[in-house]
Amino acid sequence: MICNDIWIKEKAEQGMIVPFTSELIRTIDNQNIISYGLSSYGYDIRLSSTEFKIFQHIPGTVVDPKNFNPENLKPAKLHKDENGLFFVLPAHSYGLGVAEEYLNIPDNVSVICLGKSTYARVGLIANVTPAEAGWKGHLTLEFSNSSSADCRIYANEGIVQLVFFLGNPCKTTYQDRKGKYQNQTKIVTLPKV
Repeated sequence: MICNDIWIKEKAEQGMIVPFTSELIRTIDNQNIISYGLSSYGYDIRLSSTEFKIFQHIPGTVVDPKNFNPENLKPAKLHKDENGLFFVLPAHSYGLGVAEEYLNIPDNVSVICLGKSTYARVGLIANVTPAEAGWKGHLTLEFSNSSSADCRIYANEGIVQLVFFLGNPCKTTYQDRKGKYQNQTKIVTLPKV
């Protein structure tokens, strides 16, 4: 069953989402932002301003998830102007950010992370990723700029929507099996095997 705003709010107030915003925020200080917070059947989390990294080509190297070279990622500069704080993801490139919110997923819930339509309409694709039952931490978020133009990605504003699915309790949670991405902090977590 997909969970509604009533269920999400109840669980968030018990620590499932921290910090939690019980309504959809569309403006801050009379300035329009990319929305975040509680929606009818989901929760829009924010991109943290802490860190954003962009893949770069290093001649002679191949990106290998089993033996990842952190040199393939370069830190993106955090910019600021009258529209807010933002990172720039170059055209046809790929970047990693981190969620502002800390998640503590209940043992009978699975979460799917989906891109927001505002970003999808400018060519930014958020990879669909799960947060499994029992997972805790700050999500590392993955983005592909499929357009031929550079794309601003705003920090501290909505970036992806979480959709919560309630199920029967599973035999083994992510925490039980000591999942390799458990307890991620508010920095980009690199691939692990």
